Amino acid sequence: MPGPLQKTATATPWVTWYGDDFTGSAAVMEVLAFAGVPTVLFTGIPSEAVRARFGGARAIGIASTARSKSPDWMVENLPEPLEWLHAQGAPVLHYKICSTFDSAPDVGSIGAATEVALGIRPVSAVPMLTAAPQMRRYQAFGHLFAGTPEGVFRLDRHPVMSRHPVTPMDEADLLRHITRQTDLPSALIDLEMLAADPQGALEAALAGGARLLSIDSMDAASEEAAGRLIWENRDRLGFVVGSQGVEYALVRHWIAAGMLGAAAPAGSAGKVGAIAAVSGSVSPITAQQLAHAGADGFALLHFPATCVCGAPGEQEAQIERLVAEGAGAAARGLSPLVHSASGPDDPAVGAFRRALSENALDAGEANARIGTALGRILDGILRASGLKRAVISGGDTSGYGMAQLGLEALVALAPTIPGASICTGHGESFHDGLEIALKGGQMGSEDFFSWVRAGGGPR
Repeated sequence: MPGPLQKTATATPWVTWYGDDFTGSAAVMEVLAFAGVPTVLFTGIPSEAVRARFGGARAIGIASTARSKSPDWMVENLPEPLEWLHAQGAPVLHYKICSTFDSAPDVGSIGAATEVALGIRPVSAVPMLTAAPQMRRYQAFGHLFAGTPEGVFRLDRHPVMSRHPVTPMDEADLLRHITRQTDLPSALIDLEMLAADPQGALEAALAGGARLLSIDSMDAASEEAAGRLIWENRDRLGFVVGSQGVEYALVRHWIAAGMLGAAAPAGSAGKVGAIAAVSGSVSPITAQQLAHAGADGFALLHFPATCVCGAPGEQEAQIERLVAEGAGAAARGLSPLVHSASGPDDPAVGAFRRALSENALDAGEANARIGTALGRILDGILRASGLKRAVISGGDTSGYGMAQLGLEALVALAPTIPGASICTGHGESFHDGLEIALKGGQMGSEDFFSWVRAGGGPR
């Protein structure tokens, strides 16, 4: 069994990961932590002193905003953190992507990131394990499916991902999708191969020259087979691309192999009277969550995203206004929730797109400005109100927003939905000890914000 998280001696980790967004990075942390693996997520390369605070970690991650960046940005910015993670000595280095494979040739390119990483950790082939059945993400014969409250959809017919504003998915076959991003030769290890002879399928793929290996996963059996294949071949497959499904699969194998025992169920963080939250998501799922929150003690405060396209003074005025309104709501016992839109059909979305066009502003830069502004608003509300628990909704928003809080490390505290646990933040900051949940836009139960206020925990 792994030792405690904090101790003087530095343990050799079993796995390290680099997350291409903050919510996904936190999702990996919770899979490992709640399975009993001492785990820490850093918000950048930590100082030696901060790293030493978590010397007992058997799993170490770094969160980033790479999912919203260009291939050129990746070439310039990925090597340093990947080299630091590689140097930690873990047999598996994981480039964490979204379980809906959010990517395109010009933004969040998984192919470009893989090519950069192979220059740091050369391997025989790169397993690509995207599905996470616990989150209703399934891969069958190379095609990715994702669940919604209305059912499970093939990704190119998914009501959210097929119309994603930045990386719309028009192809569910992940190997076909990634050929737009890299020329690396590839192969599929499908459900039949996993059930019959996964090792033989691997050897055949390697003999055929494959450098990318898309691996199916549908249920506990196929997931464990995938985890076993990766771990038992870690000398040749020690760099992996995938969602938190990688860690789910490894944990299943570690338990089956006796490396891990059954972990005690995680509990609640305890109920608080109010929390502060910000949301930059335009997902219809987030829209449902906002509506529920508004009827359950949350003060919904609109952030006009068009202000990031105007003069700096306009944005500053909106930040100042919303900090004051949020602090005022908290003083009345309400939970301030600042949001940029209520779903994809909110007129605010159309207004923002028109402002982008009229001001010739790059969409990536505008999204970064929105996330940064929402982070500053959250920082201001927390400082003014004294609230000690928060939520950031939206994958990109979480990355830019977290940067405004001065937190250097996150440790999982209490579960909510898979992939959005309540965490404790650490850092030389006013917000040291803040309890915070990071949620992707298309994730979560309708009562998610209320659930975090209640402390999360199993139910």
